[in-house]
Amino acid sequence: MTDNATTLETRSTGQAIWRGALCKCPHCGKGKMFRAYLKVADECDVCGEELSHHRADDFPPYIAIMIVGHLLVGIMLHMDMVWHVNPMTYLLSMIPLAIILPLAMLPSIKGAIVGLQWSARMYGFGTPSRAD
Repeated sequence: MTDNATTLETRSTGQAIWRGALCKCPHCGKGKMFRAYLKVADECDVCGEELSHHRADDFPPYIAIMIVGHLLVGIMLHMDMVWHVNPMTYLLSMIPLAIILPLAMLPSIKGAIVGLQWSARMYGFGTPSRAD
């Protein structure tokens, strides 16, 4: 009796997440993941891996907001306990940081999530492609 099931190669989750966080293709680590700021390329320009299957949706902004929120609240508490700063200082320093930091983090976070989805073969990443 023959087994018609195909054996898929294992994908390193850590490596895929790391490559995604570097905004590179999770398969080869060389091609660009994004064709614009947060627009994932349809396929890798180096190895041809299809990247259009991703479903990152609202998860990257949620992660970015959680990280930045915890960071800024900690900084604000520390500043208030150590230096007793003027409340205007928070307005002038924390609001710009609350806008800039998540925007700077979003591509890496989205790349890491797409890398995780690719390594776990989620949302169509599991089908054998020409890159495997």
